[in-house]
Amino acid sequence: MRSKLTSRLIVGAVLIAGAAPALADIQSKPVQFAKGASGATVKGSLTGDETIDYTLRAKAGQTMTVSLTTSNGANYFNVLPPSSDDVAIFIGSTSGNEFTGTLPADGEYKIRVYLMRSAARRNEKANYTLNVGITGQAAAPALGAAPSSDAKVPGTQYHATGAVPCSMGDAEPGSQQCDFGVIRGAAGNAEVHIKLQGGLERVLTFIGDKVTADGGSALEASEKDGTWSIEVNDHEHYQIPESVILGG
Repeated sequence: MRSKLTSRLIVGAVLIAGAAPALADIQSKPVQFAKGASGATVKGSLTGDETIDYTLRAKAGQTMTVSLTTSNGANYFNVLPPSSDDVAIFIGSTSGNEFTGTLPADGEYKIRVYLMRSAARRNEKANYTLNVGITGQAAAPALGAAPSSDAKVPGTQYHATGAVPCSMGDAEPGSQQCDFGVIRGAAGNAEVHIKLQGGLERVLTFIGDKVTADGGSALEASEKDGTWSIEVNDHEHYQIPESVILGG
C-alpha cells in the first residue's frame, strides 16, 4: 500500500545526501511576514554552489506550505526543523518543489534553496520565487474513544511506551531500536509516536487497515503475521507489532 500525504509532520527525518554544498557556503536570510499575514513571497537567484537558508520561527502543530518556481530545473529546496544538524523533513530533489506539512517542534525552521551539484559544477544560475506560508493549529486525527480499561502511562499522554525495531537508510531493517509512545482510540485506531535522533518525532497513524505518516511523507506499509512493516520516504523503516496498536 502506498500513500502520499499532505498533512502535517511532522515529522520525519531524512539525511541530506549529495544535494547542498558545505555549511560554510550557506547564506542565511530571515523570512518576514507582513503584519497580519500568514505568508510571504521571496524572489532570489543562485549561481553555482551558492545556497541560501530562509529562516522563520513556527510552533509544533502549525502547518507550513512552501512552493518554488524557478528558471532552472536543477533548483530545489529542503526543509530543516529546529536543531536538525543537517537532517531534513523534506527533500525537494526527491519530492518536488511543493511541500505541505504539520510541524513537529517549536523553533526556527530553515528552507534551504540550492542547485544540484551537477548544475553547481557547471556554474549554472537560477532565478526563483519562493512562497512560504504558516497557518493555524493542526487538528488531532479522529481516533475514536479508547476503551476505559486502557489506562495511560502515568505522567504521559500515552497508553503504552517502549521500543520497536527500526532502521535508517541502508542499515539492515530492524537493526536498531526506536523509543515510542502510543495513543490508542477505538479498536484498530492508534497514533504511534516514534522518537528519532536530534529530538525529532515521526507519527504513524493507524485507522482501521490504513496507515499514514505525518509530514506529507511517502509511505509504504504491509502487515504480516501480526506485524506492520512500514517504510517512510524510502529512508525510514519501522516494524510495529499489532499489540502496540491494539493493546493487551
